Amino acid sequence: MRIYFIILSLFFCGLSFAQNSISGLVTDANNQPVPGANIKVVGSSSGTTAGFDGKFTLKTQNAFPFSIEVSMLGFTTQTLEVASKDQEVVVVIAEESTALNEIVVSASRAPERVLESPVTIERMGIKEIKNTTAPSFYDGLENLKDVHFNTSSFSFKSVNTRGFATVANTRFMQLVDGMDNSSPALNFVLGNLLGVSDIDVANVEILPGASSALYGANAFNGIMFMNSRSPFTKEGISTYFKYGRTVQATAGDNPFYDFGFRAAKKFTEHFAMKANFNVLSATEWIASDERSLTEGGIGHAINQNYDGLNSYGDEVTTFIPNVGQVSRTGYREEDLNDNKIESVKVDVSLHFKPWATTSSGWGKDIEIIAQHKLGFGNTIYQGANRYALKDFYMDQTKLEVKGKNFFARAYMTAEDAGNSYDMRFAAWNVNRRAKSDTNWFTDYAKAFQLSSALFGLNGYQASNYARYFADNNAFPAGYPALPITPNVDPLNPSAPNGPRFAAGSPQFKDALSSVIQNPDLTQGAKFIDHSKLYHGDINYNFRDLIKVGEIQVGGSARQYVMNSEGTIFTDFDKPLRYNEFGVYGQFQKKFMEERLKFTGSLRYDKSKNFDGSLSPRVSFTYAAGTNKQHNFRASYQTGFRNPTTQDQYIGLDLGPFALIGSAPDNLSRYVEVRNVSAAGQGMGQPATVTLTGNEAYGNSYSLKSVQDFSATGDPTKLVVANIGLVKPEQVQAIELGYRSVVEKMSVDITGYYNIYKDFLSQERVITPYYGAVGTPTSYAALANGDRRVFQIYTNTDAKISSAGFGIGLTRKVYGNFEAGVSYNFSDFDFDEASDPDFAPGFNTPKHRIKGSIGNDKLFKNFGFNTNVRWNTEYLWQSSFADGMVPENVVFDAQINYAIPFLKSVVKVGGANIGGKDYIQVIGAGAIGQQYYASWTINP
Repeated sequence: MRIYFIILSLFFCGLSFAQNSISGLVTDANNQPVPGANIKVVGSSSGTTAGFDGKFTLKTQNAFPFSIEVSMLGFTTQTLEVASKDQEVVVVIAEESTALNEIVVSASRAPERVLESPVTIERMGIKEIKNTTAPSFYDGLENLKDVHFNTSSFSFKSVNTRGFATVANTRFMQLVDGMDNSSPALNFVLGNLLGVSDIDVANVEILPGASSALYGANAFNGIMFMNSRSPFTKEGISTYFKYGRTVQATAGDNPFYDFGFRAAKKFTEHFAMKANFNVLSATEWIASDERSLTEGGIGHAINQNYDGLNSYGDEVTTFIPNVGQVSRTGYREEDLNDNKIESVKVDVSLHFKPWATTSSGWGKDIEIIAQHKLGFGNTIYQGANRYALKDFYMDQTKLEVKGKNFFARAYMTAEDAGNSYDMRFAAWNVNRRAKSDTNWFTDYAKAFQLSSALFGLNGYQASNYARYFADNNAFPAGYPALPITPNVDPLNPSAPNGPRFAAGSPQFKDALSSVIQNPDLTQGAKFIDHSKLYHGDINYNFRDLIKVGEIQVGGSARQYVMNSEGTIFTDFDKPLRYNEFGVYGQFQKKFMEERLKFTGSLRYDKSKNFDGSLSPRVSFTYAAGTNKQHNFRASYQTGFRNPTTQDQYIGLDLGPFALIGSAPDNLSRYVEVRNVSAAGQGMGQPATVTLTGNEAYGNSYSLKSVQDFSATGDPTKLVVANIGLVKPEQVQAIELGYRSVVEKMSVDITGYYNIYKDFLSQERVITPYYGAVGTPTSYAALANGDRRVFQIYTNTDAKISSAGFGIGLTRKVYGNFEAGVSYNFSDFDFDEASDPDFAPGFNTPKHRIKGSIGNDKLFKNFGFNTNVRWNTEYLWQSSFADGMVPENVVFDAQINYAIPFLKSVVKVGGANIGGKDYIQVIGAGAIGQQYYASWTINP
């Protein structure tokens, strides 16, 4: 870390150059300061931004007189000539009645007004960031019209647009200053772990629909761009401190702290630097759902095969003759980790403009950026299991060259899992440190059968008596003792057979500490990850060279280096490498007095294991009305998503089932040895068998058919699982929209229809230990329990489509009060009969309503804002658990007060004020209430 403090100290070193300096003030029509306004010298790269009091100081090497341009999103742009340094510079900018004139770049990779965007776009600018009611700008994204969150933990939230998203939303892409900040190993976005600070973010743009035509594979259901402020236009030292309380029924009332620091300095017209530091500390939303994943009720007292949603260890289960199916006693999630959230982010960048003072020519706009970002800390992630990410580390290093019409960037992302571990395996192996599974189930069986035979205990009484004995090596109080002692396994006399470790006891802590440091999942729970990603992008716009229309071309290349040392992928012998690339072109042109705009895009992508994919997009926008204020849009595009590195190369034994990726070279790399039952050995089968991924994909039955066979004993119920190797999924997306300002009301209406092909899915299949599928030998293997469950990655043949529409309205309703309301409808359809084992995982409410009302100038220096959102209940499906997410209503609010002479703003607010704890993900902790007070100094 010392290098960062050395670099930071450079901001306080003085370098002298001949410069002209002017100071001024930016206000609105009501004589109120406009913080964050951009001031730029016309024809030069010199610029700055106004502070909280609207005041600014601008240094330039231009000689007097020169002109300055003052702009701010949501305001008209003003130009003023400055004749001398003594001139009093006061610029009044008029507030626009709509935000639809704001400039966005992401929709077409070129600047254009939101009003003219060929696709749906959501945007958050400086004004919206300042007025957000959420504890952070990232949390505030959930109040945008087309955005829904999937919250896995306090600090791990993923964006869901247009459905089919789990916590690991690999169908949505997130770029921070042009860098994809998804995990190199598992290819999903890690929330804002490596994102942008609240005081450094310039704007956020979200494209909710398919965007593969310009951005490639992972922009399947949407893409988000988070852009930070440039040190050339925003200098100075800014900081914020946020303190608050979180309230949750399980976790109680706990403090949280959030601190951020930004230092930026423009040393000359040619050189500037920037550094950010952020730290967050909080208590987790503790997951404590006691619902059972097995039939029979909640708790072992009434269900001897209880498998609690947020208790682990009770997944270890076996069938005992004359007793039934029995599971071991588990541990609560809150006992298996410290439930503390920590996040630290550091960002340092150097900015060069070699030819900034050139009076003309292409070189004056060129900027070279060298940037390094790192994030580390603790959080919880939910995938197939629940994972405690401890000392998790991720960093990015970028070199970028950009100009008016081009950019070229290359970056590397590296991650380290640190001391992260799987909480389910932690519970299993802590239990096994006390007593082996064989000894525990043998003790249970003896105690159950003898207590029933000798004492006449009924089912519940016998099962509770047996569990107490198996857990404690003792007999429950109030009941007589049995003539038995704890079991000793004759095949493994040294296997543990002591009493269960009580949660929180010294023995439990010692066992857990040892287990979570062991990467062998038969004994431990630690997972290792040193994966990396290398990426390069290039783009050129020929608008200044070719006048027939606006033509862009570009491309990208990427390499994944998977290195989990065999704990996630089948990379037990060496890191696995995987390459992909893409090229694209786009043509735009306006017709009919620039009322009709045509955009056509085409991209070709190729990955190592798959054929190339073409992604076209065609869109039209038409500006009707005298002032071109009625904008209609229509677009058709196709998108695709390559299978992730996990889909292709995972090889993970999770105990009850194993995950196997379907890359051709991965099937033979996955190997496991299974013990054959006594009944199977009695048929002449060996004591052990070796299974690979080839058996999972080539010699399996569908899960549902095996369940039917087990219930009926009828082998005609069995269906062979004809599973093909995974391939890219595709979508055809049709979108219609309308944007306008009607009677000073901003209107944004969107409708879409998506048709999916080769939709990527996970299916569970069952492989017999012996016998080819369709033969009596395989039937016997299933009947003997000699079978293995595999969760495999494939594509469904089911016909899947989704549709939705949304409408957003905003208006100044009284004075400076601004009100907004939005409604979204989302639904999907698929032919379930064609693939009954397919779980679509739409995971999105059918109906959502969001509303807001606020006034950022209620009184002098005083403002407020409120948000409310509601959604209907919806089905959640994932590899961890399925279930219904109840409907909920969430109310957020904040008040803020500016202190101009301190160049600061004080904000007090809360999220889910007065509401009930609610969930967005089955298996994750319920989201409670969060109250906060912050002080931001931002000159």
